[in-house]
Amino acid sequence: MDTEAVRSFVRAAELGQLQHAANELGVTQQAVSKRIATLERELEVRLFTRTARGVELTLDGQAFLPHARGIVTGVDRAVTAIRPGSRALRIDVLGLRSAQAVVLHDYWRSHPGTDLDVVTLKVNDPHVAVAAVEAGDIDASFRTVTDPATLPREVQMIHAFDSPLELLVGPRHPLASARTLAPPQLRRHRIWVPGIAPRTEWAEFYDQLVTEFDLSIDAAGPHFGDEVLLETLADSADVATLVGARDRYIWPTDHDLRRIPIVNPTLAYPLSLILPRTNPHPGLRKIINHFGSLAPPPETTWRPSWATTPRRIDGDNPAEEKVRRR
Repeated sequence: MDTEAVRSFVRAAELGQLQHAANELGVTQQAVSKRIATLERELEVRLFTRTARGVELTLDGQAFLPHARGIVTGVDRAVTAIRPGSRALRIDVLGLRSAQAVVLHDYWRSHPGTDLDVVTLKVNDPHVAVAAVEAGDIDASFRTVTDPATLPREVQMIHAFDSPLELLVGPRHPLASARTLAPPQLRRHRIWVPGIAPRTEWAEFYDQLVTEFDLSIDAAGPHFGDEVLLETLADSADVATLVGARDRYIWPTDHDLRRIPIVNPTLAYPLSLILPRTNPHPGLRKIINHFGSLAPPPETTWRPSWATTPRRIDGDNPAEEKVRRR
């Protein structure tokens, strides 16, 4: 089995587009397509279906993906065994437009020599990401286990940074002209957050947000992607959504969407980083220190009950720790 074909399959599955996989692998889209086609013939199954937005895994593709990741990881470990320290720092983020990816990109732009591999595991259960860290498939993951007692002893979870929320609305929404909004002003307005997966950290976040501020969070319907969500907001006079202040969204100018900060209190989503308890990748320390340089949210900030206080990596010298306590 061609391991580069398996690698192309894995990256296409994680990124959702053959072109993005090709760009990352340094080959043409046609080369990636041929590799995957060859792999499909060898396996005698279809791994992907083509969609308007890219590619989606078939049921066979979903079944093959975790094993394919294991193949790629095994090859990488074999190479690393003869070239110690050669592998890039691999960090899992929830999405390439998420605040985590934006912060990592900002860090990389100021440290262009950093060998960094940003991946998206596309799993809802944070324990799957924990297992990937524990197995060494990834070096760290931006996930939160809201009950830290369930973490295995081999991994630790530290606070990374807080992501303040903003209300995103179209030009005809009654709140569109506001410069800032306080949480009570959001009551009785429909806040659409489609695709909230049950028993995830963000499901628990929104449950607590609703209870605390008496908001109406509508999670109905599947999430068909950011483009559909943004089009819906642009055309609606009563639908809004919540986004992170650092999340990257791009829309056509005729959408005329408005991002409105929420204040008094600021609503903050706490982002955590899961990493090995012993011998973490040496590149992680500088990135974690970078989190400490980010502007903290205001003192009047609401966080969910499971938010943890920032703390140093286990084994660090406290005198050398630069992660700012907020």
